[in-house]
Amino acid sequence: EVQLQASGGGLVQAGGSLRLSCAVSGFRFDDYAIGWFRQAPGKEREGVSCISSSDGSTYYKDSVKGRFTISSDRAKNTVYVQMNSPKPEDTAVYYCGAMDPVFVLECQSQEAQFWGQGTLVTVSS
Repeated sequence: EVQLQASGGGLVQAGGSLRLSCAVSGFRFDDYAIGWFRQAPGKEREGVSCISSSDGSTYYKDSVKGRFTISSDRAKNTVYVQMNSPKPEDTAVYYCGAMDPVFVLECQSQEAQFWGQGTLVTVSS
């Protein structure tokens, strides 16, 4: 059974830091790219950052470049996103999703085949 377990959300002050984790099971880690997506109230789900563990390719949404870092730990079958200097506009429910690695540089939610549950990130000003 494919499972993605997202964790690490919470309340953080602007300028602080937070790390989200996505633990995956039920498939070979290298067979899928893993992405972080977010959905704010009234907005569509958008790709934040994606990574293909097979070749290390990464994608970042422009607004998070230089602040967020995605990484993967093969030994733990876990993908992380380190959120540094978050801003109030980063407030959203964050989801991790698994997609065919060919889509990693597009990092679009419609390409995700499997989803984890969301974790709420609230950034206070």
